[in-house]
Amino acid sequence: MFIERPPRWFRWLFPGAVFRLPGSPGGKKRVFLTFDDGPIPEATPWVLDVLDRFGVKATFFMVGQNVERHPELLEEVRRRGHAVGNHTLHHLQGASATTMRYMRDSAEGARLTGSTLFRPPHGWLRPRQLSALKKHYKVIMYDLVTRDYSRHMSPEDVVENVKRFCRDGSIIVFHDSLKSLPRIMTALPESLQWLKDQGYEFEIIRSDG
Repeated sequence: MFIERPPRWFRWLFPGAVFRLPGSPGGKKRVFLTFDDGPIPEATPWVLDVLDRFGVKATFFMVGQNVERHPELLEEVRRRGHAVGNHTLHHLQGASATTMRYMRDSAEGARLTGSTLFRPPHGWLRPRQLSALKKHYKVIMYDLVTRDYSRHMSPEDVVENVKRFCRDGSIIVFHDSLKSLPRIMTALPESLQWLKDQGYEFEIIRSDG
Protein backbone atom coordinates (compact mmCIF):
# COMPACT_ATOMS: atom_id res chain seq x y z
CA MET A 1 0.00 0.00 0.00
CA PHE A 2 2.94 2.36 0.61
CA ILE A 3 3.75 2.34 -3.10
CA GLU A 4 0.20 2.36 -4.46
CA ARG A 5 -1.00 5.20 -2.24
CA PRO A 6 1.75 7.19 -0.50
CA PRO A 7 0.94 7.79 3.17
CA ARG A 8 0.47 11.22 4.72
CA TRP A 9 3.94 11.35 6.27
CA PHE A 10 5.49 10.72 2.84
CA ARG A 11 3.50 13.59 1.33
CA TRP A 12 4.69 15.89 4.09
CA LEU A 13 8.26 15.33 2.87
CA PHE A 14 7.40 17.26 -0.33
CA PRO A 15 5.67 20.50 0.68
CA GLY A 16 4.07 22.31 -2.21
CA ALA A 17 4.03 19.26 -4.49
CA VAL A 18 0.61 18.09 -5.73
CA PHE A 19 -0.41 14.55 -4.81
CA ARG A 20 -4.16 14.86 -5.22
CA LEU A 21 -6.51 17.47 -6.66
CA PRO A 22 -9.89 18.62 -5.35
CA GLY A 23 -13.03 16.87 -6.49
CA SER A 24 -15.25 18.46 -9.09
CA PRO A 25 -16.97 21.69 -7.95
CA GLY A 26 -20.18 20.28 -9.41
CA GLY A 27 -20.15 17.34 -7.04
CA LYS A 28 -19.15 14.77 -9.65
CA LYS A 29 -16.19 12.48 -9.05
CA ARG A 30 -13.11 13.14 -11.13
CA VAL A 31 -9.68 11.63 -11.64
CA PHE A 32 -6.51 12.76 -13.38
CA LEU A 33 -5.00 10.02 -15.52
CA THR A 34 -1.26 10.35 -16.17
CA PHE A 35 1.34 8.42 -18.17
CA ASP A 36 5.09 8.50 -17.48
CA ASP A 37 8.27 7.68 -19.41
CA GLY A 38 7.15 8.05 -23.05
CA PRO A 39 6.71 8.87 -25.76
CA ILE A 40 7.76 5.74 -27.63
CA PRO A 41 6.30 4.31 -30.86
CA GLU A 42 5.78 0.86 -29.33
CA ALA A 43 3.36 2.10 -26.65
CA THR A 44 2.22 5.72 -26.96
CA PRO A 45 0.13 5.43 -30.16
CA TRP A 46 -1.68 2.40 -28.73
CA VAL A 47 -2.39 4.28 -25.48
CA LEU A 48 -3.74 7.22 -27.47
CA ASP A 49 -6.07 4.95 -29.42
CA VAL A 50 -7.43 3.40 -26.21
CA LEU A 51 -8.00 6.82 -24.69
CA ASP A 52 -9.83 7.92 -27.84
CA ARG A 53 -12.01 4.84 -27.70
CA PHE A 54 -13.11 5.71 -24.16
CA GLY A 55 -13.30 9.45 -24.75
CA VAL A 56 -10.69 10.10 -22.06
CA LYS A 57 -8.06 12.84 -21.81
CA ALA A 58 -4.81 12.37 -19.88
CA THR A 59 -1.53 14.07 -19.01
CA PHE A 60 1.71 12.62 -20.40
CA PHE A 61 4.93 13.23 -18.43
CA MET A 62 7.56 12.80 -21.12
CA VAL A 63 11.26 12.04 -20.97
CA GLY A 64 13.13 14.66 -23.00
CA GLN A 65 15.34 12.14 -24.79
CA ASN A 66 12.26 10.32 -26.04
CA VAL A 67 10.80 13.60 -27.29
CA GLU A 68 14.05 14.25 -29.17
CA ARG A 69 13.80 10.84 -30.81
CA HIS A 70 10.07 11.00 -31.52
CA PRO A 71 8.92 14.62 -31.79
CA GLU A 72 5.98 13.54 -33.92
CA LEU A 73 4.55 11.68 -30.91
CA LEU A 74 4.68 14.82 -28.77
CA GLU A 75 2.69 16.61 -31.44
CA GLU A 76 0.24 13.73 -31.78
CA VAL A 77 -0.42 13.70 -28.03
CA ARG A 78 -1.20 17.40 -28.17
CA ARG A 79 -3.23 17.09 -31.35
CA ARG A 80 -5.54 14.62 -29.63
CA GLY A 81 -6.21 17.04 -26.80
CA HIS A 82 -4.00 15.68 -24.05
CA ALA A 83 -1.70 17.63 -21.73
CA VAL A 84 2.08 17.27 -21.60
CA GLY A 85 4.46 17.41 -18.65
CA ASN A 86 8.21 17.19 -18.11
CA HIS A 87 9.88 14.04 -16.69
CA THR A 88 13.50 15.35 -17.03
CA LEU A 89 15.77 14.89 -20.03
CA HIS A 90 17.39 11.60 -19.00
CA HIS A 91 14.82 10.16 -16.54
CA LEU A 92 17.23 11.37 -13.91
CA GLN A 93 16.78 10.26 -10.30
CA GLY A 94 17.05 13.02 -7.73
CA ALA A 95 18.89 10.80 -5.27
CA SER A 96 21.74 10.25 -7.74
CA ALA A 97 22.30 13.83 -8.90
CA THR A 98 23.43 17.16 -7.50
CA THR A 99 20.85 19.92 -7.43
CA MET A 100 22.70 21.81 -10.17
CA ARG A 101 22.77 18.80 -12.48
CA TYR A 102 19.15 17.96 -11.71
CA MET A 103 18.00 21.49 -12.52
CA ARG A 104 19.91 21.51 -15.81
CA ASP A 105 18.40 18.17 -16.78
CA SER A 106 14.93 19.35 -15.80
CA ALA A 107 15.31 22.61 -17.70
CA GLU A 108 16.24 20.75 -20.86
CA GLY A 109 13.23 18.48 -20.42
CA ALA A 110 11.05 21.56 -20.00
CA ARG A 111 12.45 23.09 -23.19
CA LEU A 112 11.71 19.96 -25.21
CA THR A 113 8.23 19.37 -23.83
CA GLY A 114 7.28 23.04 -23.63
CA SER A 115 5.68 22.40 -20.25
CA THR A 116 5.91 23.85 -16.73
CA LEU A 117 4.35 20.70 -15.26
CA PHE A 118 7.03 18.52 -13.70
CA ARG A 119 7.05 15.01 -12.27
CA PRO A 120 10.24 13.59 -10.74
CA PRO A 121 11.29 10.17 -12.01
CA HIS A 122 10.66 7.47 -9.41
CA GLY A 123 8.66 9.97 -7.39
CA TRP A 124 11.58 11.14 -5.31
CA LEU A 125 13.42 14.43 -4.81
CA ARG A 126 15.90 15.88 -2.38
CA PRO A 127 14.52 18.85 -0.40
CA ARG A 128 16.90 21.27 -2.09
CA GLN A 129 15.90 20.02 -5.52
CA LEU A 130 12.21 20.42 -4.71
CA SER A 131 12.76 23.92 -3.42
CA ALA A 132 14.58 24.90 -6.62
CA LEU A 133 12.02 23.25 -8.90
CA LYS A 134 9.04 24.97 -7.29
CA LYS A 135 10.40 28.34 -8.42
CA HIS A 136 9.90 27.35 -12.05
CA TYR A 137 7.50 24.40 -12.26
CA LYS A 138 4.30 22.95 -10.85
CA VAL A 139 5.50 19.70 -9.24
CA ILE A 140 3.00 16.88 -9.75
CA MET A 141 3.33 13.71 -7.69
CA TYR A 142 0.62 11.02 -7.42
CA ASP A 143 -2.19 9.62 -5.34
CA LEU A 144 -2.33 6.18 -6.97
CA VAL A 145 0.51 4.25 -8.57
CA THR A 146 -0.85 1.30 -10.58
CA ARG A 147 2.53 -0.51 -10.62
CA ASP A 148 1.99 -1.43 -14.25
CA TYR A 149 5.77 -1.33 -14.70
CA SER A 150 6.42 -4.31 -12.39
CA ARG A 151 7.01 -7.76 -13.86
CA HIS A 152 5.80 -9.16 -10.54
CA MET A 153 2.32 -7.78 -11.23
CA SER A 154 -0.32 -9.32 -13.46
CA PRO A 155 -2.75 -7.20 -15.49
CA GLU A 156 -5.41 -8.22 -12.99
CA ASP A 157 -3.26 -6.94 -10.12
CA VAL A 158 -2.94 -3.57 -11.84
CA VAL A 159 -6.71 -3.30 -12.29
CA GLU A 160 -7.22 -4.29 -8.66
CA ASN A 161 -4.91 -1.47 -7.56
CA VAL A 162 -7.07 0.99 -9.46
CA LYS A 163 -10.24 -0.39 -7.90
CA ARG A 164 -8.81 -0.45 -4.39
CA PHE A 165 -7.02 2.88 -4.21
CA CYS A 166 -8.80 5.27 -6.59
CA ARG A 167 -10.82 8.08 -5.00
CA ASP A 168 -12.21 11.46 -5.96
CA GLY A 169 -9.37 13.73 -7.08
CA SER A 170 -6.81 10.93 -7.51
CA ILE A 171 -3.82 11.52 -9.74
CA ILE A 172 -3.29 8.06 -11.26
CA VAL A 173 0.03 6.89 -12.69
CA PHE A 174 0.29 4.54 -15.65
CA HIS A 175 3.28 4.29 -18.02
CA ASP A 176 3.52 4.33 -21.81
CA SER A 177 6.70 2.26 -21.73
CA LEU A 178 8.00 -1.10 -22.90
CA LYS A 179 8.08 -2.38 -19.32
CA SER A 180 4.42 -1.62 -18.75
CA LEU A 181 3.08 -2.74 -22.12
CA PRO A 182 2.49 -6.44 -21.23
CA ARG A 183 0.17 -5.33 -18.40
CA ILE A 184 -1.52 -2.20 -19.76
CA MET A 185 -2.67 -3.98 -22.91
CA THR A 186 -5.31 -5.55 -20.66
CA ALA A 187 -5.26 -3.38 -17.56
CA LEU A 188 -5.72 0.04 -19.16
CA PRO A 189 -9.01 -0.59 -20.99
CA GLU A 190 -10.38 -2.58 -18.06
CA SER A 191 -9.43 0.19 -15.63
CA LEU A 192 -10.97 2.88 -17.81
CA GLN A 193 -14.19 0.92 -18.12
CA TRP A 194 -14.37 0.41 -14.35
CA LEU A 195 -13.71 4.07 -13.64
CA LYS A 196 -16.42 5.10 -16.06
CA ASP A 197 -18.83 2.61 -14.54
CA GLN A 198 -18.13 4.16 -11.14
CA GLY A 199 -19.09 7.58 -12.46
CA TYR A 200 -15.63 9.15 -12.63
CA GLU A 201 -14.90 11.92 -15.08
CA PHE A 202 -11.41 12.41 -16.50
CA GLU A 203 -9.56 15.71 -16.61
CA ILE A 204 -6.09 16.82 -17.63
CA ILE A 205 -3.72 18.53 -15.20
CA ARG A 206 -3.24 22.20 -15.94
CA SER A 207 -0.25 24.34 -15.08
CA ASP A 208 -2.51 27.21 -14.04
CA GLY A 209 -4.99 25.32 -11.88
